[in-house]
Amino acid sequence: MAYLGENIKKLGFGLMRLPMIGDEIDIDQFCEMVDLFLAKGFTYFDTAYGYNDGKSEAAAKTALIDRHPRESFQFATKLPAWAGCKTADEAKQMFWTSLERTGAGYFDFYLMHNLGDTRTDCFEKFGIWDFLAEQKEKGLIKHLGFSFHDKADKLEEILQRHPEAEFVQLQINYADWESARVESRKCYETARRYNKPIVIMEPVKGGSLATLPAQVEQVFRQADPEASLPSWAIRFAASLDGLITVLSGMSNLEQLKDNISFMENFKPLDEKEKAVVAAAQQELAKIPRVPCTSCKYCVKGCPMEVAIPGVFRALNNYMVYNNVSGAQANYNWETREGGVASKCIECGQCESVCPQHIDIINQLKKAVELFEK
Repeated sequence: MAYLGENIKKLGFGLMRLPMIGDEIDIDQFCEMVDLFLAKGFTYFDTAYGYNDGKSEAAAKTALIDRHPRESFQFATKLPAWAGCKTADEAKQMFWTSLERTGAGYFDFYLMHNLGDTRTDCFEKFGIWDFLAEQKEKGLIKHLGFSFHDKADKLEEILQRHPEAEFVQLQINYADWESARVESRKCYETARRYNKPIVIMEPVKGGSLATLPAQVEQVFRQADPEASLPSWAIRFAASLDGLITVLSGMSNLEQLKDNISFMENFKPLDEKEKAVVAAAQQELAKIPRVPCTSCKYCVKGCPMEVAIPGVFRALNNYMVYNNVSGAQANYNWETREGGVASKCIECGQCESVCPQHIDIINQLKKAVELFEK
């Protein structure tokens, strides 16, 4: 029995990290990328209300929607009800803004953006589930789902509460597959248990798996000197069952061409290749990092409300992958509500309750040096 999205090619174009000239999207290069992507038979494009402060949706109109037949591709965008909305009307207006800004006429796949943690409650409080169901009845949405960043048990709660969700978008990559924080495997298995097709995001972990530590890169180079590092990451994700597509944020024509080279005639990883990925996972696990388990005992009594586990997530991204821009973006997100590391007054309360006995104060000082220059 066919499932939603089964016939869509398993490489989707994520429009969050587009080619840039200064602060503006490079429309000419973006048009060239869109044309090549479609010419090679790929059809799924994914953006969001807030990407590039709305410039991504506008650029999609210029490069894609105004230049190609609407029925020749699938177009997805997302509504972040938690992003500064004080009323239901403000949250609902995001849908109409996206519809106008993209000129899409309708959305093939529409998502409630980034459910998980306290963000999930905003969609309930503002009646967004019912509102979007109404738009689907009107034909403005073909398929309704949500993207998700949290643990598998929280995903199951949402799927139990909202069986009407047609699909889910999950962060899945080989580095996070067994992560206690991301729970890629557990989330994937939960979605499959509820028979929800999956869109995969972050298969290259925000670019971190494209620039690996030397000992990890060596594992892949020995197995296949010609294959790019992102190809291993994307093929790992695309080899899973029940997928609509695997999104790749492509920032230039070269990245697009590389992705097309191994996804145009996609072949899932064979057993030998799976063993190579497993060896790379083992090498990654050996790299020192802050051993934070996100138990949040440190946060409960912090007088300055420093986002300690979030700061450590960003710090670990830097320590493991040396991905400066990615780690900085992590830090900015994790401290978006003001819990920056420099607020620490060195009271020691956090260290007194940490089950992992982390030298939290010194680690926060490292984060200040790295991320608050």
